[in-house]
Amino acid sequence: MPAIVYFPEGTYVISQSIIDYYQTQLIGNPNCLPTLLATPDFKGFGLIDGSPYLGAGTRVGKTGFGSTNTFFRQIRNLVLDMTRIPASVEANGIHWPTAQTTSLQNLVFRMSAAEGTRHTGLFIEEGSGGFVTDLVFEGGNYGFNVGNQQFTTRNLTFNNVVTAINQIWDWGWTYSGVTINNCQVGLNIAAGGTGSVTLFDSEINNTPVGIATARTDVSEPAGAGSVYLENVRLNNVGVAVAGPSSTYLEGTVGPKVIAAWADGNRYLPYGPIEARGLIEPSKRPAELLDATGKYYTRSKPQYDSVPQSSFLSIRDLGATGDGVTDDTAALNDALLQARREGKILFVDAGYYKVTGTIYIPPGSKIVGEALASVIMSAGRYFNDISKPKPVVQVGRLGEQGSVEWSDMFVSTQGQQAGAVLIEYNLGTYDSTPSGMWDIHTRIGGFAGSNLQVAQCEKTPATTFTSANLKQQCIAAYMSLHITKSASGLYLENNWLWAADHDLDDVRNQNTQLTIYAGRGMNIESREGRLWLWGTAVEHHVLYEYQLTDTRSIFMGQIQTETAYHQPNPDATIPFPPNPALNDPVYANNAAGTASGWGLRIVRSSGIIGYGVGLYSFFDNYSTACSAVAAGTVCQRRIFSVEGACDVDVYNLNTVGSTHMITVNGVDVAIIDHDIFFDRFRPFIGLKKLLAPSRKQILFLPIKIASSANTDTGELSVLEYVKRLTRILV
Repeated sequence: MPAIVYFPEGTYVISQSIIDYYQTQLIGNPNCLPTLLATPDFKGFGLIDGSPYLGAGTRVGKTGFGSTNTFFRQIRNLVLDMTRIPASVEANGIHWPTAQTTSLQNLVFRMSAAEGTRHTGLFIEEGSGGFVTDLVFEGGNYGFNVGNQQFTTRNLTFNNVVTAINQIWDWGWTYSGVTINNCQVGLNIAAGGTGSVTLFDSEINNTPVGIATARTDVSEPAGAGSVYLENVRLNNVGVAVAGPSSTYLEGTVGPKVIAAWADGNRYLPYGPIEARGLIEPSKRPAELLDATGKYYTRSKPQYDSVPQSSFLSIRDLGATGDGVTDDTAALNDALLQARREGKILFVDAGYYKVTGTIYIPPGSKIVGEALASVIMSAGRYFNDISKPKPVVQVGRLGEQGSVEWSDMFVSTQGQQAGAVLIEYNLGTYDSTPSGMWDIHTRIGGFAGSNLQVAQCEKTPATTFTSANLKQQCIAAYMSLHITKSASGLYLENNWLWAADHDLDDVRNQNTQLTIYAGRGMNIESREGRLWLWGTAVEHHVLYEYQLTDTRSIFMGQIQTETAYHQPNPDATIPFPPNPALNDPVYANNAAGTASGWGLRIVRSSGIIGYGVGLYSFFDNYSTACSAVAAGTVCQRRIFSVEGACDVDVYNLNTVGSTHMITVNGVDVAIIDHDIFFDRFRPFIGLKKLLAPSRKQILFLPIKIASSANTDTGELSVLEYVKRLTRILV
């Protein structure tokens, strides 16, 4: 059962790890942070452990939950105090090998600052994340000691840490709003497993080495350890970027700003050409910036100064949330009442079955409970593929205003071929933008969805056509539609997921599923002014992200996965193309071979991506196409730019695709199997797409070492952990 473990103000002395289980949120008092104080003889792998290592069973020596399946948990508003643990003893504040729908927010890590300290604030060695924000680290050997497929992190402060950030490995990691004070090393990416790091809107003060890298002109793989820096302020930093045997970028005694600096490979438009040095920074749309010129950010509201009388419970207003009763009218009435009374609507944990559209009016503030508040569509109203209808409609077309919405899911039950899970219409122009924090769509793979093993288990041995595929598994038309009239929306830590496996499989085998969800995130906003911080979209048929006729969009480490079943059937089945939505047409693919786009940008401008990971692991559920040195790929194309201008993408990483990017139908960056033999084929760096008529691309790519497999390389990571730390189970 979902749970919130609440810590009132106070100091809690602990001698062993607190385990953060599935759907468990550990939340302290935001107005006076409670402290978890470790005893000198503390035993455990972290004061809080998000996935303990096991000493027995089929996963012996591995994390218990499986890092790429470690979902649905949050920790916020706590102080983790390790200062009583001797400095000579290895200790972690939080062990956090997690995946999507997880977050850390508003935490303080206190560690020993004694000579030779072996304390670490946050330890992540594997997973597929993820998002953290508003963390402070004091003392210790490492503040961050981290490795994961991809992550978005912002608003981190490191004070008097030996090494603020130690990057063990990654494919792509985005850092923003980092402040490093009085450390020895700011960011260490010299471990050898780092694919790419993006650091912007940050500062490093009184630190001898800002960034340490192992990358050289002859590094193998060719682009390992690539870096992009933008708007990074230095003050009293001896060396800004230190190579293994020389200085790559000089430091400064006084204040200095690095406008933009990159270390990677360029495509102009072809390459690669090794590049290391200052480059032209991106042209930031003014409407995306705050008063200081940094990208706008806004942490999830906790309503910590709001009295209880300012909340309304949706259960108290008549909704049941039992997954059986039709709660359509109760939800709509409650939303209107809360808005009319100017109150915050609290959606108690539960499954709220709806058979009609739920309308969220402008001015609404809505918060769920324990990541377990689910609006679930059902019935005929949402099952007409030719007449799609929104399950949740945020504002009506043409309405203006803003909303705050956090900690909820929108899902479907059974066949829902016309369900648009979230339709966002509100126009928010010069005022504070709307926000959707931890708002996720989840299609299938859970008890009560009627989209589980019994209905939709994979059958790769069967060749599927529109005539014989399982109609009951056509589960959604689109996950999120940001319409033409919409603008001014801040998205943070959102996962749009068509389930690839059954998390509630009674056999406890995470059995793979074939579920058809037509489109992922479709952005058509004419005015734009959109922020996507730490968003991920997975396993849709036609595309994961599509941006059409839009502008002024910030993307901070987006991530996709192609549907595992493709190309059986391919992306043309079962959803017919809708010209009104600018659906893609797969003219360049042979019949039956098309897989959905990871990212498609059409006739748009002012699009900036700081970290883009587009992954294709499977071909009809086989990973042979993405195996090391396989000489094959899982799909031909994954990222398309069509008639767009002023598109900047930094640190593009792809997996399993022959062509990394296609511009106006021309394949620009292509994997050469004779050279790039790794299973993972990410390119890290900068791509600047100029006006199509100029036909010029500036591209900094990379590929990374591939010790990982689809299980995230747990064995190789474990060997690292054994060398580095002691494992207590």
